[in-house]
Amino acid sequence: MELGELIRASGVAAEPRGDATVEIRDLAYDSRRVSDGTLFFCFAGEKTDGHDFAPGAVEAGAAGLIVERPLDLEVPQVQVEDARAAMAPIAATFNGDPTSELTVIGITGTNGKTTTAFLVRHLLEASGRRCGLLGTVRQVVGGEIEEVERTTPEAIDLQRTFNRMLEAGDDACAMEVSSHALVLHRADSIDFAVKVFTNLSQDHLDFHADMEDYFRAKASLFMPPVIGVVNIDDRYGRRLAAEAPVPVTTFSPSARDEADWCAADVRSGADGSTFRLIGPGGIEADVSVGLAGVFNVANAVGALVALVEAGIRLEDAVAGVAACPGVPGRLERVSAAGLGVTAFVDYSHKPGAVEAVLRSLRPVTQGNLIIVLGCGGDRDKAKRPMMGAAAASLADVAILTSDNPRSEDPLAILAAMLGGVLSVPRAQRARVIIEPDRAAAIGQAVALAAPGDVVVVAGKGHETGQYVAGAVLPFDDRQVTAEALERQAKSHDSWTVTR
Repeated sequence: MELGELIRASGVAAEPRGDATVEIRDLAYDSRRVSDGTLFFCFAGEKTDGHDFAPGAVEAGAAGLIVERPLDLEVPQVQVEDARAAMAPIAATFNGDPTSELTVIGITGTNGKTTTAFLVRHLLEASGRRCGLLGTVRQVVGGEIEEVERTTPEAIDLQRTFNRMLEAGDDACAMEVSSHALVLHRADSIDFAVKVFTNLSQDHLDFHADMEDYFRAKASLFMPPVIGVVNIDDRYGRRLAAEAPVPVTTFSPSARDEADWCAADVRSGADGSTFRLIGPGGIEADVSVGLAGVFNVANAVGALVALVEAGIRLEDAVAGVAACPGVPGRLERVSAAGLGVTAFVDYSHKPGAVEAVLRSLRPVTQGNLIIVLGCGGDRDKAKRPMMGAAAASLADVAILTSDNPRSEDPLAILAAMLGGVLSVPRAQRARVIIEPDRAAAIGQAVALAAPGDVVVVAGKGHETGQYVAGAVLPFDDRQVTAEALERQAKSHDSWTVTR
């Protein structure tokens, strides 16, 4: 496609300076991925500025540049105010606007995005649709699992992946939409069929100025035209439903009268939950979801309502819920047969998520509720005492440890968490243990556990590495927890470990 034609068709309000008839064969924002005929996008990142890499891109064969300031280079240039904002419509146009042919269901919120996206994909597939997936844990294209670098890819990668989905036979996509992606225009130019809001609690305040800024980023997804599905059990969800510029469909996992859809008669256990889904006009359906934690009732209701809004029969959607496999690292069970201890690995690394997990596991815990928890380095520092306080007030034993300290001192992170622990009155405070070595902390939690106890290892979930001082060390909470249970079991000849 010629450069001038591509710019005009994308709707970007700018004109090429130089030869507008040059043929564009590819798009890139990374100069290392430039080849002959590439249109290279120049914008400032967190640490580097793409304009500085433009000469190298031209040398590698770039046929044109999208710039925010003119460069002294002998190639056609299109100057725009925001190169990131221009990237999404240009990428969508270059790839033939693939989401106009896909049924895309986007899920945003602090917690529950991944599980809801997995549920949406599973239910669409169970109803006979071919559905791709874009999310934190993995992406799936044409049924093939692929690794991911970030929750929502850059617009060029995103639109290219949508196009690959179509070519591979997918006709739908379930995708997580992060607040970073919304602010940085990665999710622009996507023709969403339905958008889901799960909840909002403190996170990413290293990126957003405050909670209001964070909320506004999430709310920006719900602009017309849209079919919005919003959880009004969450206070930010209630605000979104009231302020959204278009009507939204509301849901509640706790039978709020004002919700369009709600869950009633909820019964939750370590192996899943059952509930009665009640919808508009007296619609009712009995639902069984095989995912532990009462918060997964909210995820299931959100997924079911999203599918109904997308045109799927409720009966078909409900039929697939019970058979949905677990999500890697999301309250994933690691158990020891005969040991009498139940262990879970979960990705909860935010105050709201830690609280939700512990509150969900308390009713199914016969003995002590034990949590292993750390906070990531080089991330939102304000949430550290909040997470420490949540663990200390809701668990019986809280073992504080390291979790991806990155460039920070792990002991400084633990000190911040301990500050939150000390805000909990002593009489209401869990037994708190500080163990910076994460493997040792998990081993200690398992060693302390007795029959009837529940152990939750929180923070890393599906991750398979520990980020320490610029290096990534192999570490999988699921494997380490299983090995700790195995050691414990070997001390009793009759105990065996299963996963």
